[in-house]
Amino acid sequence: MASTMAVSTEVKDEIKSFGSKGETYDDILRRIIGVAKERQLQMLLMDESNTDSVENALKRAKIKWQK
Repeated sequence: MASTMAVSTEVKDEIKSFGSKGETYDDILRRIIGVAKERQLQMLLMDESNTDSVENALKRAKIKWQK
């Protein structure tokens, strides 16, 4: 099912610049969305804000599990 979406001429030209000959706007946008989703997943998986180094984890484990 198709729908209409109003965008400025500038945005339309930007979208078109991502396309190849014969691609529809739907094709281009689907590809762009796919790349954006992959990038989001990559950023999520590579986020190191709540991580600890292996060295620190080993030190904590040795202290916790001393005989």
